[in-house]
Parts: sequence; structure tokens; C-alpha cells
Amino acid sequence: MATMERESNQIERNAERRARLKALVKEAPLSPGVYLMRDETGEIIYVGKAKVLRNRLNSYFTGKKDIKTRHLVSRIHHIEWVIAAHEYEALLLENNFIKEHNPKYNINLKDGKTYPSIRITNEEFPRVFRTRRIINDGSEYFGPFPSAEIIDTYLELIKRMFPLRRCVKMKKRASPCMYYHIGRCPGPCAGKISHEDYMERVGEIRKLLSGETKSLVKDLEREMKHAAAELRFEEAARLREAIKAVETFMGRSNVVDFNSQDARDYIAWESDGDQMSYVVFQMREGVLKHRDIYFEACVDELEALDSFLARYYDGERVPPPAIFVRKAEDTAQIARFLSDRAGAKVSVKVPDSERHWAVMNMAVQNAREELTKRRRAKGDVVALVELKEKLGLSSVPMRIEGFDIAQLGGKHTVASLISFKNGIPDKKNYRYFKIRSVEGQIDDFAAMREAIARRYTRLINEEAELPDLVLVDGGAGQVSAAKEILDDLGLDVDLAGLAKRNEELWLPGRSEPVVLPKDSGGLRVVVAVRDETHRFATGLSRKLRMGDVTFHVLQAAPGIGDGRAKLILKNLGSLDAAQAEPGYIASVAHISEEKARGVIEVARRSVSSDPDGGFEQPD
Repeated sequence: MATMERESNQIERNAERRARLKALVKEAPLSPGVYLMRDETGEIIYVGKAKVLRNRLNSYFTGKKDIKTRHLVSRIHHIEWVIAAHEYEALLLENNFIKEHNPKYNINLKDGKTYPSIRITNEEFPRVFRTRRIINDGSEYFGPFPSAEIIDTYLELIKRMFPLRRCVKMKKRASPCMYYHIGRCPGPCAGKISHEDYMERVGEIRKLLSGETKSLVKDLEREMKHAAAELRFEEAARLREAIKAVETFMGRSNVVDFNSQDARDYIAWESDGDQMSYVVFQMREGVLKHRDIYFEACVDELEALDSFLARYYDGERVPPPAIFVRKAEDTAQIARFLSDRAGAKVSVKVPDSERHWAVMNMAVQNAREELTKRRRAKGDVVALVELKEKLGLSSVPMRIEGFDIAQLGGKHTVASLISFKNGIPDKKNYRYFKIRSVEGQIDDFAAMREAIARRYTRLINEEAELPDLVLVDGGAGQVSAAKEILDDLGLDVDLAGLAKRNEELWLPGRSEPVVLPKDSGGLRVVVAVRDETHRFATGLSRKLRMGDVTFHVLQAAPGIGDGRAKLILKNLGSLDAAQAEPGYIASVAHISEEKARGVIEVARRSVSSDPDGGFEQPD
């Protein structure tokens, strides 16, 4: 009763707060300016600019808003504004206020140092490798690189064409290691290369990583001709292959630009719920020289763009003549602002040709990837809050447990249980259930009832933590089956089912499903749970089926009974017997090599008739 009274009072206070704020914004002037939003403690949580203050402020309290805007509005307790002479002055004021107060919901330029760099160590015989740690020991760093594909391409080219030592601690040796003999190390430990020649190779790598590929090709051509003239044909051939590799690399690299004279920045972003990631690609002298990544609590991406640009090109960072942005409504004011800061004309525009879009699309892809990584690391609480609101749950579903059933014609029926915590997978709490009650029958409802009963009977007996939401894969029938068991156990836990058709969410006792918008953060979470339960259940079911098939296949080999078939299956796991050595099978099954060859023969016949007969080991 007390809880209901507190919730009623809170609803009433929120209604009074919104009414007060709506009355306040009606008094705002019809002129440009900056507005400051404060929370209950008086702290400034958001600063924005507006061409017309009243219109912009009124927009926060009218119409249907997304979850991120509602999240901000729910925390506003007071609004004040500063009138500006014109929109450009409002931009200046906004930038100053953000720098002074660092509001929670504005750009905070938190650099995301998650992309790796390539390091050339400061040693007598340097090494080259990828790293995420920057150590101030005189080592050289190149990057960070905007995608894993690019850094892998560089490192693979270096290993093939300009190999350096691989060992972490180099010790003098009488003979070099295996890497020398396969051409992946020049063998400095055994004196197979002089220090001068080794450092010349390091210089070639430095040029490659710096984007000086034309200069590198000229150097390699000169060295190749010199080696050929001295009849060092093996070295000349190596240099020729290096030239071809570098030229091929230049031709397909996405980070080589089209006009080596221009300096340009490409700014892309991706928003997801209340978060936004910015990626900045800096093109200089025809190559991608640098990459920056930042995060912010997102409210309005187009409104936030001017603020980001003003803060990014602050201090010592000088804006280049051309800045390309993913999209924009009006860039005249920010272009003027940056031009004044640079002391030269700066244009801010959306890409106007296919060549510029090629770079922009790469930046967008990286922004999306970085945001996904951040979600995986930080969780997705805002999406869970939305899920609570849309489904009318009793609490925010910080812990979700999902169930799915997999079977084939009533055989090998299994249920998967996966757990999500804070909106991201919690793999240590994944479980399997081999369903016993429906063997030989096709009855997913009964299988679901057994899995739910076994899981929550155990949690009750162990007095363990219960989930906030149980999600089953399916519609009203599956929900009804799960609800029946939860009621029998006396558990008051939120329950929902996600049907594949139109991604509909079914709730107990509801005759119609809840359909969330396709871009909903809450839908994104429940779909991820459903897909993970399906993957997990299918993995075990397929493993059991293939184990069954394999067992009978092995029994067909001469002299192999149940016991020896089990030994082979236990040691090899599947029809990998087709690829095994006779001696190994003979040793694990305690049979002769002649019988082992018979096992291999029947396994090969089975694989050739069913080439997809293998199965994936579940995580």
C-alpha cells in the first residue's frame, strides 16, 4: 500500500513539474539564444542553441518523443535562457557554456581509445606488432587504425615482405629459429642480418605505415636494381615481390585518397538510443593520417553537430579547408565560426560525389562498430527502461532469461536458457536442458513447461536470484505454457514471448500483441535474446543428432561394437575419424591398424554422402 502511495505521489509531482515547465517555455522570447536546463540539484545538464527560443523549447514538451529525449526531459526541473543578437552569436555562447559547465547530456569528447595501433619498438633490433597500450619508451606508434581489416592488411604485408624478429626477448643463438627458415624472420639473433640492413628494413616499414608508399616503391626499385647488378638474384626477387605487393596494396586500400593536395576531414556518427559515437577521419596528402572517436549522450544529432565541431576544432586543432559531414540542415553558421578560428575559409558540407561518399561510408561503418562495442561493454539500460514502459513490466528488466526449444521429428529435444544482464549477454549463466518428458513426440509446449519447471524449481530451492523478465521464443501458446508453470511455482515474475512473425511481443492474459517500432532499443534487446536462445538450442540439438548418426556409422565398420564406437566418438567428437591417422584410432579404441583403416573408410563414405555432416561446438 505504501509503495502504491509513493508511486502515486511521484506521478503527481511529475505532472506538476511538466505543467510548470510548459508554462515557463511559453514565456520564452521569439529570438535566437541559448537555453540551459537544470536538474533537481540546480546542476546544468544540457545546453542548447536555438534560432527561435520559444519554438525550440516548446518542442521538448509537445508531440511524441523518443526515449532519449524523454530521458532528458524527465530530469529537467528548471530552464533559463540567454538571448543572442543572431544565430552565430548563439553558437559562440553555446560553445562557451558547454566548455564551462560540461553538461551531462552534451558532447563531452570522451575519446574512445579502443582501436589498436601498430608499434615499432625502441630496441636495437625493433619489433613491429599491434597494440592498444601507448608506452612512452621511445617506441613509434602508427594509427589508431579505423578498422581491423586495415591493420591486418598492413601487418600481413609487413610479415611477408619486410619481416622483423618475432621473439619478445632476443638472445644470441648459434642457429636461428623456425621463423628464419620459413622466411618470417631475418635471424638477427644468429647474425644472419647486419644491424644496418635490419634498420633499413625498419625504415621501409615506417614509410609504409606513414603512407609514403610512392617513396617506398622508388627505394625498393633502386635496391632491386642494385641487388641484380651484384648478382644477388634471390634478394632482387624478394624486392620485386615487395614492390608488387605494395603497389597492389595501394590499389585496393580504402585509406588512399584521390587528391594528394587537399586536406579534408570526414565526420560521421551513429546514434542508438541515448548514445552517439563520432568518428573523424583526417585525410592529409592523399592518405588517412589519423582517426578520432568520441562519445556523447545523444539528444538531437543534428543540433549536436555544431557543438561537436566547435569543441573538436578548439585549442590547437586547426580545421582544414574542407570538412565533410554525414548530413546537415544548415552549415553556414558553423562554417563561419570555424573560418574565423582558422583564419581562412572553411567549408562544411555533405559529400557531393561518389569518391567522398566512399570515405564517409567507411567512417560511418566504424562509428557503428564502435557504438556496438560500447553497448556490449557498458550495457543498454535506456533500452531496458523503454521495455519496462512499453510492456508495463513491474520493474526494469536488468536480468532477462530467455528460453527456446529445438528438436528434429521429436528426437533430441533440448531447451536452451540464456541470460542477459544490463542488456548484454551474461554467458556464464547459459544453461542446456535435455528434455525428458517428450522423447519421441513433437510437443514444444510440454518441452517449454519442463524447462521452465526445472530451472525455477532449482532457483527456488537454492534461494537464488530470480530474473526480472522471462522471455520465451514464440507467441501466445508458449507464453501460456510458461505462465502455467510459473503460477504453479507461485512465482510473480514478468513474462513475455517474442513471435518471429512481425517480431510481436505477447504478454500473459493479453489477446493482442505489443508491436514495438523497428528502431526501438527495447526491441533490439529482446530480439538479441531470442536470437541467442535459438543459436544456443540449435547448437546442442545438432550436436546430439550428429553424435547419434556418427555412432551408428562407426558401428558399421568391421570389428567395431558399441564399446569401441563410444571410445572413438569420445576421442574424436564427430566424423573427424575420416581425417584421422590409423595409428591414432588404433590407440584410442585398442584395435589393430587394419580395423582402424576400416573405421576411416566408413567415415569417409559417410562424409562424402553428407558433406555438411559436421556440427558446431556451442559456446
